[in-house]
Amino acid sequence: MNLAGTLATPTPTPATAPRHEMPLNPFSSYFLRSSSLRRSLLASLRKVSPAAVSPMASASTVAAAENGAAKPAEKQPPPVQVAKRLEKFKTTIFTQMSMLAIKHGAINLGQGFPNFDGPEFVKEAAIQAINAGKNQYARGYGVPELNSAIAERFLKDSGLQVDPEKEVTVTSGCTEAIAATILGLINPGDEVILFAPFYDSYEATLSMAGANVKAITLRPPDFSVPFEELKAAVSKNTRAIMINTPHNPTGKMFTREELEFIAALCKENDVLLFSDEVYDKLVFEADHISMASIPGMYERTVTLNSLGKTFSLTGWKIGWAIAPPHLTWGVRQAHSFLTFATCTPMQAAAAAALRAPDSYYEELRRDYGAKKALLVNGLKDAGFIVYPSSGTYFVMVDHTPFGFDNDIEFCEYLIREVGVVAIPPSVFYLNPEDGKKLVRFTFCKDDDTLIAAVERMKTKLRKK
Repeated sequence: MNLAGTLATPTPTPATAPRHEMPLNPFSSYFLRSSSLRRSLLASLRKVSPAAVSPMASASTVAAAENGAAKPAEKQPPPVQVAKRLEKFKTTIFTQMSMLAIKHGAINLGQGFPNFDGPEFVKEAAIQAINAGKNQYARGYGVPELNSAIAERFLKDSGLQVDPEKEVTVTSGCTEAIAATILGLINPGDEVILFAPFYDSYEATLSMAGANVKAITLRPPDFSVPFEELKAAVSKNTRAIMINTPHNPTGKMFTREELEFIAALCKENDVLLFSDEVYDKLVFEADHISMASIPGMYERTVTLNSLGKTFSLTGWKIGWAIAPPHLTWGVRQAHSFLTFATCTPMQAAAAAALRAPDSYYEELRRDYGAKKALLVNGLKDAGFIVYPSSGTYFVMVDHTPFGFDNDIEFCEYLIREVGVVAIPPSVFYLNPEDGKKLVRFTFCKDDDTLIAAVERMKTKLRKK
């Protein structure tokens, strides 16, 4: 497998974010104070003329303006409208950073999707499915061949045998699996515990469900679970705990001891467990442990996963949820009214992908391990404090050796003066102060892009 792709020169990743990088928490107070960033973004927006964006602009209006006639007063656009439950979720940080990346010609190590393509045998399976006429609505909870392939892979990975017809639900990406799980199983007023930093869709979807969110902060250098703090957070109102292992954005893998502690709390307090495991094949130092495999946990666990990260096909949006029938019912009820069904030919191809030989996954880990080493060594040489990453394709670093007050200011400087994009992770916390010293980089890029980014940082960054 060649994860490096065929790109000869690094180019900034397009500004559109994949759906698995979704709108984030509200801007922190210091983000709002980052005036130069705001000025840059506003200046870009103001370059678009009203006539260019308004389909109602008439030729006579333009002609009158060119002839020196008095211009009619510009009609102010109506204020944006959004439901109160989503008011706090502002414009995605990925869009903000990508706009600046394009403006400054920066190399994008921020967005978490590969700049190389997926394997040919999977793409060919999709083409064959399209040509075979598999182009109409699929069965709501998944085409039989994919449900079976998911169950087979889960048995091989976790040792758990599940019924593909009653316990597997195919969704439009893992983000929809998350939404269907939360909307199908969480009631208004229920309490859900997250581990911060967390994938941003968790909080937004919980807000749509009317849930109350608690967050337990994982802190560097090892981002370990604070057992006593977690135990104290569980209350009579706690409906679920949500974990992500391997963990975005830290790269942490939850240890067996941590999983067993969380499992004990769930069983003692009759709490559900939602486990996002989309990076389960991107592990470098230990085997992935699925929470559902911990004794006594399958009956209260929803396991969430997807195709995109493992097969570099993030745009296909094929995900799934595995759960016992009594939990699957709620997931499927929500799924039925979110998307109903997922892309039919891509499901056929996903079934072929999941039946790939073990050698595919071994080579995947080997190739990504080399990319990780390339980036980690480069970041250390550039002067960052680099924290361990045991899984995912992300690395978290401490930027404070370079003298900036917070992650937003540093990332703005990194784009403008160095020409590299990273993500400020303060937006992944309920309290942004907890993440202001950190920055997230991704290594899911071809080697030329990683090398070019590292060279820019080693050449242009200066400690203070």
